Amino acid sequence: MNLNRIHHIAIICSDKERALDFYHNKLGFQIIRENYRPERDDWKIDLKLGDSEIELFIMKDHPERLSPEAYGLRHLAFRVESVDDTVSELEAMGIACEPIRHDTYTGEKMTFFRDPDGLPLEIHE
Repeated sequence: MNLNRIHHIAIICSDKERALDFYHNKLGFQIIRENYRPERDDWKIDLKLGDSEIELFIMKDHPERLSPEAYGLRHLAFRVESVDDTVSELEAMGIACEPIRHDTYTGEKMTFFRDPDGLPLEIHE
């Protein structure tokens, strides 16, 4: 087996405008393509940040995430140059962040914030 890297991560969102405002306008992901799928009555939006991609699936009436501790994706983490600066930028946009702390094993600064549907997102130096 020759896995090279992660191609993309898929995220189910409840509201197209809020998701695009958050991931594109606030976090800076570039929109690659937006596709409405009439057979599913949903949107699939591909976004890119550096060499990484995420797919946003905008779907109505799906169950809410009960806990980040449930089986499956726990959180998505982004490497940043400065956690302090990034927290300041996020909070200036009205995005609340948890208190900054240090990774238990690496000692590096890190913290969490959430997307509009409550998915935990981490920033890590």
